[in-house]
Amino acid sequence: MKRVFPFLLATIFAVSFAQAGARADDNVAGAASAVSPGAGDNDARWMLTEENDKFASPDDRHYTQGIRLSRFSAPLAAGSTWDEPFIWLSANAPIFEDGNFKREYDWAIIGQSMFTPQNTQAQIPPSTDRPYGAWLYTGVSLLQETRHATHDTLENAELLAGIVGPAALGGPAQNDWHQFIGVNSAQGWTNQLHNEPGLAATYERKWRFEKPLGDYFSTDAIPELGATGGNVFTYAEAGGQLRFGHDLEADYGSSHIRPSLSGTGWFDPARMTGPLGWYLFVGAQGRAVARNIFLDGNTFVDSPSVHKRILVADFVAGASVFWRDDVRLDFTVVQRTPEFYGQQGTPDRFGSVGLVVGF
Repeated sequence: MKRVFPFLLATIFAVSFAQAGARADDNVAGAASAVSPGAGDNDARWMLTEENDKFASPDDRHYTQGIRLSRFSAPLAAGSTWDEPFIWLSANAPIFEDGNFKREYDWAIIGQSMFTPQNTQAQIPPSTDRPYGAWLYTGVSLLQETRHATHDTLENAELLAGIVGPAALGGPAQNDWHQFIGVNSAQGWTNQLHNEPGLAATYERKWRFEKPLGDYFSTDAIPELGATGGNVFTYAEAGGQLRFGHDLEADYGSSHIRPSLSGTGWFDPARMTGPLGWYLFVGAQGRAVARNIFLDGNTFVDSPSVHKRILVADFVAGASVFWRDDVRLDFTVVQRTPEFYGQQGTPDRFGSVGLVVGF
């Protein structure tokens, strides 16, 4: 733990100074992002996302816990220093379309995901069950919303970097928490994946088609396509969600931890018609998986592994409520189809809770 804290603190301070520098550059240029009156005056938001199988299931297995702390920037001024990565990517790749758009950053300050076999009391898990593994990471997403006459789009280019293995602190995190709440500790973390640097690069695009229903209520459909590549995850995905509620134009659904349906916390308070918004949603995502290190094992050395399934799907349902961009609460239940051959028991189910606070 002592070796990790300096890394976390350095990351947090670097992000804070970078954001301060970006605002200074924007002021020098005389450019400011407009926010409609009454939409809130927060220049940044913080999101804490916690996913845990205990939120939706009696089981404690497989994808058992994930947590991510993110900081969202204020909308970027066109032509500012922090706008340059968008400009460069747009000129060199078929992403970030021209038009009436807004841009911002999602800084993944710190995230951790943990995976265990079904039987956590065995010192040596059977070779037919998924291995222990954890992933500790940081990263950044470049987000752009583009408005069209008939629909809106949201593009997300994300890069995550971190470590897989004992250095990701999955064992201490799980067992210290289990000891605190009086639950048996997992016995097999000494047989987890080996240490390996991890990268995951993602590009995803969503389309939002809304149908007003009157009295500020509406419904919308949000299909999505995307792909992720790296030694941690490599997959192509397609999915979508249906929502019903009030002020749907403010976002594109609740944020979840990858791999999942919807991986962004984009929010635009300027598009709200009042201070309070909410919605209910259902959705699904299918993935064609070429690599999952937590099933395939380490990339460069021998390690525990299982025979993964190529096609995996998530089915989600949940609700979101928000007050301007000052505070927001999401809750989602996710059911995941089997990820490897020989997987025992009922389909995996976990819950996701997201809390956003603006400062």
